[in-house]
Amino acid sequence: MIDKRVELIRPLWLRASSLILSLFGLGVSIYLTIAHYSASVVLACPENATINCQKVTTSAESLILGVPVALLGLIFYLAMVAICLPQAWRIAKLEPIRLAMSGLGVLFVLWLVYSELVLIKAICLWCTSVHVVTVGVFLCLLYGFMTYSRSSE
Repeated sequence: MIDKRVELIRPLWLRASSLILSLFGLGVSIYLTIAHYSASVVLACPENATINCQKVTTSAESLILGVPVALLGLIFYLAMVAICLPQAWRIAKLEPIRLAMSGLGVLFVLWLVYSELVLIKAICLWCTSVHVVTVGVFLCLLYGFMTYSRSSE
């Protein structure tokens, strides 16, 4: 069932921002996944003591139960793009799912940042861009949820 009230209550900037950020996260996740599976793709990233994408993306922490973190990001952002499409904003039941997924994404980002800083001792700029986007999507959706949810009741 389509609930038009949700679409009318959520401003265009919020819906557009969540979709644009999710598309950016998807694009970087695709790039990182391709780089993971292809030896011919070299990550365009400076390499020094602090910034080292190769070290981060090939570390033991770049896999969870044998699944590349980049692939998990790709799957996450495919789902986020799907639930941030204009048609999906018309489905009121997706509201808490959208917020919960982005919140789980932030929790995962916290673990990844800890891994980079403490365990790997290197930062990947590509990964950092996805981390920033994930937090941005969450803050955008949280703002929308907290600001506009009361209006729909």
